[in-house]
Amino acid sequence: MKNQRFTILLGLFNLVLILFIAASPHQQDFDKIRVKEFEVIDSKGVVRAAIKTESDGEVMLRLRDKTGTIRVKLGATGQGSSLVLLNDATEVGVHAVVKNKETKFMVVSKDGKKREL
Repeated sequence: MKNQRFTILLGLFNLVLILFIAASPHQQDFDKIRVKEFEVIDSKGVVRAAIKTESDGEVMLRLRDKTGTIRVKLGATGQGSSLVLLNDATEVGVHAVVKNKETKFMVVSKDGKKREL
């Protein structure tokens, strides 16, 4: 009989412990997250943003619209950085490059005319 009471008490203790663990808020704070690629998805599972290190060593941030089409690219290399803003037809609207002490800034108008500043 003592064995049965002990088993019941142990079972109740385990149940209370499980309920306590399940009811406690589960939040983790990280000082650092290390990954080769990081993606942000929306509620439908569509990738909306990604940060990735390319095979050539360039780090690239891509922002996408709700259909998954890339609209913004931001890149960084050992020689400099670049920014590309794409229009609704995924054509370049703005392209800025800072590389090897040289800066290029190009704007493309609606009619496709390119203008460097």
